[in-house]
Amino acid sequence: MRFVLQVLKELIQNFHLVFSLASYDIKSKYRMHNLGIIWEIITPILKIMVYWFVFGIGIRQGAPINDIPYFVWLMAGLIPWLFISPAVIQGCNSVYAKVNLVSKMKFPTSVLPGVSIISHFRNFLIMLVVLLVILLANGFSPGIYLLQLPYYLLCALAFLFSFTLLGSTISIIFRDFQLILQNAMRLIFFITPIFWDPSHLPHSYQVLLKLNPFTYLIEGFRFTFLRQGWFYTDKLFGLYFWSTTLLILFIGSFIHLKFRSKFIDYL
Repeated sequence: MRFVLQVLKELIQNFHLVFSLASYDIKSKYRMHNLGIIWEIITPILKIMVYWFVFGIGIRQGAPINDIPYFVWLMAGLIPWLFISPAVIQGCNSVYAKVNLVSKMKFPTSVLPGVSIISHFRNFLIMLVVLLVILLANGFSPGIYLLQLPYYLLCALAFLFSFTLLGSTISIIFRDFQLILQNAMRLIFFITPIFWDPSHLPHSYQVLLKLNPFTYLIEGFRFTFLRQGWFYTDKLFGLYFWSTTLLILFIGSFIHLKFRSKFIDYL
């Protein structure tokens, strides 16, 4: 437990640094582009339109899901994924990508995954506003269910930090992990109910589907924005998610603190 407490302490003490580095990453990424940070909005919107055309028009031929227009249903799950996926991939590569910075400045490397997460989180909040506008335009209002949005935001941030802390350490020790992760995230995209409805699956398959922590996050955001349920409805699912998150955080903290003094040697 002391490993977890040390990592969390380092994150809290360097919170200002995390936000400063995240802001710098965003500005430097689009510094040479005419549209600048606007690309942070254009890119996900283009992806959403492509997925909607392929799956909504091409495969489903515009058929709704539970009387909800497919485009609205898709947006409620896809927008969180467009935050989760790059945050995982870049967060797990954060220590390796900033090794030169680490060698010049004295600050704990445990905060670097948080930098990648926060840099994507800002854009995610903007896209959530876009999602709300689309929902209202289509006659959907989350209403009182919006009160549980902070809970699912906390779930996403906690899981992403835990996973990327572990992944960023493994990426330093075993560089092939980053390529494995990229391919795994593509697979997870298709087995997570982002663009397909899991309610028609047999119960046993739905149980297996819930072993995927990303399912809890995607369904949570969808339940919130489409008024489909409260976070405490499936207590066992929630307990599993938080147990998995805390276990990953414990393992990640232990491995990170054990090996971080040797990161330069591995590189």
